[in-house]
Amino acid sequence: MSRSTHEQARPRPSWWLIAGCLLSVYVIWGTTYFAIKVGIEGTPPFFLVGTRFLVAGGLLVAWQALRGRPLPTARQWRGAALVGFLLLVVGNGGVAVAERWVSSGATVALISVMPLATALWSGIFGRWPRRMEWGAIALGGLGAAVMLMGRDLQGSIVGTLVILLGTTCWSLGTVLASRVDIPHGPTGFGAEMLAAGVLALTLSALLGEHWTLPDSPRVWWAWAYLVVFGSLIAFSAYRFVVERVSPTLAATYAYVNPPVALFVGWWLGNESFSSNTLLGLPIVLGAVALHAWVQARGQGSSALTAPVLQPSAAVASSDAACSSARSSSSSSR
Repeated sequence: MSRSTHEQARPRPSWWLIAGCLLSVYVIWGTTYFAIKVGIEGTPPFFLVGTRFLVAGGLLVAWQALRGRPLPTARQWRGAALVGFLLLVVGNGGVAVAERWVSSGATVALISVMPLATALWSGIFGRWPRRMEWGAIALGGLGAAVMLMGRDLQGSIVGTLVILLGTTCWSLGTVLASRVDIPHGPTGFGAEMLAAGVLALTLSALLGEHWTLPDSPRVWWAWAYLVVFGSLIAFSAYRFVVERVSPTLAATYAYVNPPVALFVGWWLGNESFSSNTLLGLPIVLGAVALHAWVQARGQGSSALTAPVLQPSAAVASSDAACSSARSSSSSSR
């Protein structure tokens, strides 16, 4: 049975499961940027990323194996490694590297252009944006340019470039996830994290990072928070919504994460932000909203509910669901 046929035969997840996953992605992911900022105070960036996802992915895959779920095939491990590398090693690892120079709030503000970057990658793979979508992308580019002119990002060109590289790879990984063979459900999420953890630690070793354990309880708490909440819960919830419900719906985290991250960075990290960030961010979020509205209008009833396999987004149709949704909901970044 083909992947798309298998997906279409599944019932839609319950509304409370979808809402719970979205709430996890909205709130938890918004706080992980500050947790990463704290984590790199005591550990090198890729060592932090590698250990975080190695533990989270290993726990999830082991749990699935204990439940009698089949492990990924060699081909599925390759697919999981590709997506995990783009999303987690370069995407998430880029955030960890950049936050050595850029505030957590400014980082997530610039990352808010991700849904628009995804639309551009979608064009390369067969679905170019329509006229109004191009308008939204242009508006988002204007908002990003406004932020790039501020002191938050002008202070570190290297950090800004790393953020842009991470955003590019995250959006590419989101699109490619529908085109590679990855196990469905928690096994797939765990395989992506486990493979990413191995790849990140390999990169850490190649870069000569010092593998030392932190001696600060603050850093340990940040690491534990990233493993349990950022990886096991929120990342799994994000992949669940992308794969089983709608990539467009999953991308709505881009509206909520920046305000949450800005508030947490200001509240817990005493971060301050230039007027450019506070002006450019609403422009980008408005562009993302316009792009989502154009997509929804172009797909008739709703981009969030129509049972269509969208090559422009990421993984599965909006009516696709995991056959083990109820049993796996407790393990859903």
